[in-house]
Amino acid sequence: HPDNSKDPKAKDRFNEATQAYDIVGDEKKRAAFDRGEIDAEGKPRHPGFDPRAHRAQGGVRQPGFEHFEFNFGGGRPGQQGAEAGDIFADLFSSARPRQTARQPSRGEDIEAELAIDLALAAKGGTTRVELPTGRTLDIKIPVAVEDGQLIRLKGQGLPGAASAPAGDALITLRLEPHPLFRVKGRDLHLDLPVTLYEAVLGARVQVPTLTGAVEMSVPAGANHNRAMRLRGKGLPNPAGTAGDLYVTFSIVLPPDDNGELVLAMQRLRDAAPYDPRKNLG
Repeated sequence: HPDNSKDPKAKDRFNEATQAYDIVGDEKKRAAFDRGEIDAEGKPRHPGFDPRAHRAQGGVRQPGFEHFEFNFGGGRPGQQGAEAGDIFADLFSSARPRQTARQPSRGEDIEAELAIDLALAAKGGTTRVELPTGRTLDIKIPVAVEDGQLIRLKGQGLPGAASAPAGDALITLRLEPHPLFRVKGRDLHLDLPVTLYEAVLGARVQVPTLTGAVEMSVPAGANHNRAMRLRGKGLPNPAGTAGDLYVTFSIVLPPDDNGELVLAMQRLRDAAPYDPRKNLG
């Protein structure tokens, strides 16, 4: 094709081939050309043209078809030039997509889940994972991973065909349940038991965190299920900051045999009764 060839005559040869194809591909035009009624461009010949001389010169080999000789009978002995199929195959071969050798298939990926504790998720470190292939590996857990995060182990999947590379192992991290903390995103939630007198009078108490215990104030008159926030005491994130720790008070009564508490509650009932359910309708 002229667009794909550096030959300066490519455009002329392509036009000639197009005209030739237009004639030889049309049964009526081809018969008219063989009788000498039309020329190589499909135009009527002059009235004095001798078709016998035309046939004596070899049928389609007329001016305009110097480079082409068509043979539809299947035989080629003694002929010059090329068949139409060969010519057009050469002209249009550059437009066809080239077939390339099929590459060996890469190995398939495999998937697995790995349970890790909150401390490892927060600080990072090394742990062991067993793959579905039976292989056991020590892998590095980055700092500040979260539940559901995916780790890709290059080349640890199924082997590829022949010399193709192996697939990868895709490890999904799952946070193990913690005995104290509940995880919500990067925040942690803790239920903190407090005594009745701490809730009534107020107190300073120790609160556990992932990095050690800290002191926190219980305000006087704190109700059951009241929550307070400790900023930056949750799970870290890749940006270098951390979520928060939400502490919810859980008031715990003294043992049942505490007679003084019973007497005190009776006096409270008689002296200052109140209805905590009045807004429930």
